[in-house]
Amino acid sequence: MSPAAQPSGEAELTDPWVALEPGADPVERVRVLRRAHETFTEAGTVPRPVRSVVADSWRRSARAGVGPDGSACVELTDGDLGSYRAEHPLARVMPLFRELMGTFAADGEHLLAVCDAQGRLLWVEGHPGTRQKADGMNFVPGARWAESAVGTNAPGTAVALDRPVQVFAAEHFIRRVQPWTCAAAPVHDPRTGRLLGAVDITGGDGLAHPHSLGFVQAVARAAESQLALLTPAPTTTDVLELTALGRDEALLVAGGSKVRLSRRHSEILVLLSRHPEGLTGDELLCALYEDESVTPVTLRAELARLRRLLGAGVLGSRPYRLTVPVESDVEVVERKLGVGAVMAAAAAYTGPLLPGSGAPAVVRLRRRLADGLRAALVSGRDPDLLADWAHAPWGEDDLDAWRALAAIRPTPPVRARLEELETEQSASRGRAPRAPH
Repeated sequence: MSPAAQPSGEAELTDPWVALEPGADPVERVRVLRRAHETFTEAGTVPRPVRSVVADSWRRSARAGVGPDGSACVELTDGDLGSYRAEHPLARVMPLFRELMGTFAADGEHLLAVCDAQGRLLWVEGHPGTRQKADGMNFVPGARWAESAVGTNAPGTAVALDRPVQVFAAEHFIRRVQPWTCAAAPVHDPRTGRLLGAVDITGGDGLAHPHSLGFVQAVARAAESQLALLTPAPTTTDVLELTALGRDEALLVAGGSKVRLSRRHSEILVLLSRHPEGLTGDELLCALYEDESVTPVTLRAELARLRRLLGAGVLGSRPYRLTVPVESDVEVVERKLGVGAVMAAAAAYTGPLLPGSGAPAVVRLRRRLADGLRAALVSGRDPDLLADWAHAPWGEDDLDAWRALAAIRPTPPVRARLEELETEQSASRGRAPRAPH
């Protein structure tokens, strides 16, 4: 959805990620946004003046059950918070955050905040008076500010979308947060690309400027560069990257080299990546083979070939386990779903997990991932996301998805396809149903 023309003489936003462009009247913008927020909370529709990124976030917030009069909950306190912060990777760049943002926050009566990948605030520092005001809405260390918990806000939405975002005044979903303006940018592990959290600047309307978004993004990039300097250079087996969605044979990236795995090796790596504690030979046999006549010798031969492929020291035994971290596209989708970022999860889902695999444990995981994403799409009622799923190869026979799509977008082609599927289902009664992806 592109930004629509603003009423009352407002200029159209040329950058949908910037909340208020230079020259715009912040008082008028706040008035328009408050009216739009009331319209959404009362009628469930988002008026056109609202930026698309905010409109999408409001919808996700409502689907997550967030109420406009809610508040953040403190999940970590005292010793638990101190221990968690000390072990968190972003603790290593807090001195850099303070150096780059501390004076700016203090002089401008703003706050510097840092959250983890689940939206929990780890540090909140800055002007004492502003901190005292922020305490009233639980914008404090240890509080969970994930979008799925407190609705639209810069740190929570930044980790949900995994991109920099600015939230101005009444764009916040919860009313008690609407006097504030904030800008946040995600911070990633420079080796693996894994999301670590976000850095945020929070304060008054003065932050509603493109420069504040660019500033916090530059700070996040500086932190990633600093983490790269503080982290030992990776070896060829330091991190494994596994791509297994939409592929019968997974793609493995290790040390810059790409290898297409056999189907059996793909299944083994997917399962071991899910069990960092390891699996015994018997557990792997049950997970991989439906045929109980397959012997442990067959499995050991597969593991020996895989060990040679991965290189020395990567595949341990007793139990079988991977001795280096694995980043997989399956985990990316699961993380996005976990924080309520359904749009991002759908974008990362490139197809069923190893669709040709019949390994029992892979089949279960494939179904669980697809069912979880489908359920989120159906409950979310976003017609575009549902249409993308239903028209994809893995969704063309998905009766639940087509029913949900027809309920909110009953166009003739959609209704015709739904009728076709329902006719097919009626004709197939009495036969075993088709196994879902």
